[in-house]
Amino acid sequence: MSTVAKATDRIGSGWLSFSGLMILLLGVFNVVEAIFAIVNDRYAAYATSTGGELYLFNLHTWGWLHLILGAVLIAVGAGILAGQEWARGAGIGLAGATALLQMLYLPVYPFWSIVNIALCILVIYGLVVPPRGSIAE
Repeated sequence: MSTVAKATDRIGSGWLSFSGLMILLLGVFNVVEAIFAIVNDRYAAYATSTGGELYLFNLHTWGWLHLILGAVLIAVGAGILAGQEWARGAGIGLAGATALLQMLYLPVYPFWSIVNIALCILVIYGLVVPPRGSIAE
């Protein structure tokens, strides 16, 4: 018997697995950060600038934005690990949006923001590099 690959067989990619897991992790980070921002009054003392505002929104609004972004990131990460094609494009866009959002936090939490931005860059790379039609291993 010969083991000829069919045209419909999809190639497995470790980069997609890595990116899917990292997006899940970024989603969990965002959800945890959102919970702290929404329910913890002491978090406000560390994260806000003068007047209780963090750039455009108050801290609770930032918390809700992070919660929504985290939930969407978790859903996209699950889609990547499940081999959904739509999830790769969505993951690239969401990782870019997360990196931009973390850039706003640079003056407040520089180390944490740089770690998140680096993870986002790795996720974007991991989603772009595998060939079209490949799936997570």
